Amino acid sequence: MAVNFTQNSGDQNVEMWKIKRLIKSLEAARGNGTSMISLIIPPKDQIPRICKMLAGESGTASSIKSRVNRLSVQSAITSVQHRLKLYSKVPTNGLVIYCGTILTEDGKEKKVNIDFEPFKPINTSLYLCDNKFHTEALSALLNDDNKFGFIVIDGKGALFGTLSGNTRDVLHKFSVDLPKKHGRGGQSSVRFARLRVEKRHNYVRKVAETAIQMFISNDKVNVTGLILAGSADFKTDLFAADLFDPRLQTKVLKLVDVSYGGENGFNQAIELSVEVLSNVKFIHEKKLIGKYFGEIALDSNKYCFGVDDTLKALQMGAVDTLIVWENLEISRYTLMNHTADSQIILHLTPEQEQDKTKFHDPTTGVELELVDKLPLLEWFANNYKTFGAALEIITDRSQEGSQFCRGFGGIGGLLRYKVDFQDMEYESDDNDLFDDDIF
Repeated sequence: MAVNFTQNSGDQNVEMWKIKRLIKSLEAARGNGTSMISLIIPPKDQIPRICKMLAGESGTASSIKSRVNRLSVQSAITSVQHRLKLYSKVPTNGLVIYCGTILTEDGKEKKVNIDFEPFKPINTSLYLCDNKFHTEALSALLNDDNKFGFIVIDGKGALFGTLSGNTRDVLHKFSVDLPKKHGRGGQSSVRFARLRVEKRHNYVRKVAETAIQMFISNDKVNVTGLILAGSADFKTDLFAADLFDPRLQTKVLKLVDVSYGGENGFNQAIELSVEVLSNVKFIHEKKLIGKYFGEIALDSNKYCFGVDDTLKALQMGAVDTLIVWENLEISRYTLMNHTADSQIILHLTPEQEQDKTKFHDPTTGVELELVDKLPLLEWFANNYKTFGAALEIITDRSQEGSQFCRGFGGIGGLLRYKVDFQDMEYESDDNDLFDDDIF
């Protein structure tokens, strides 16, 4: 079992999909005895300490009465020790190792050896020897860690905070003493009103300037979205003000009315924003597929769909954003024709796979050897950067996502430039070799 993780990748959604897939395969694995090792080393730990611990565990394993189990456990520990020799120190985000002998579906034994650095820090220390792999710490990596900014502003002061997962932090707060409305008559009323408006304006300016300091780092917004909360009209004035940085303005998800200011108002704003915060990925998906459908409606030729056209566009370097359904059930077969010394690539659905126990070249009748079989989405996840494309893995939970999966087979892309697939001269491909049409 091989795992290919892109170290320190900026595309976190793809890395999360890889982790999900790995967890699924690890949870399904079972072995005889207690020879399946789960080892997680946090970022600040030391490799020599882990090696010393494993040496001790190997000594303990020598007292296991069952000869078969004893040898399996010692073999797994030895494999882990060999893996650790590949690392001079613990990687930045920690190190995860799964090693042992599992039983395949046909009852045969198969050795599994997986080691990788997770896509974000894993602050868990774990060593377990069991008849299954333990993936709880990996599942924790999938928790949404988007960071959202909050500005709570009212007539008494302003508070700036962030929310990430279940952790909320107050970054900064200050109070203000604004003049009340002046109810007395006389010539002074106009002057008092002017001073009041001026102080309110200065207050909004200060909040806008502080927001830049809190939520913009290295000329980039450091939060996924912003919530403006408060009583009265201050939050509305801030949102509409020319002083409010346009980069922050585009990140505002919601304006929330709260009864309090300060930390109580912060807590209330979080409660009232739960729905919009949980829907951020959902909204992103709807916008992405909406843009894709927009290109189709314009008949712009800046889109593709189906395996064949999408792969052609990728090879041309034309794909800007590759869009694939997370449950795409298409496998990529690599076949070898030894007579002609050439490779053939096939893409088959589960139904087509059932019809093909063996593969033959229809022109010569030569049997083709199966070299490799891989889910197509996994191949995309490992290779999309080679083609200069971004990869978006979508669900079918939104109306747009469902329509994309049912109507376009769950695979397509937005192109950098126009491509007319109908006018392209296709070379002989897998659909020429076999009569099966995938889409």
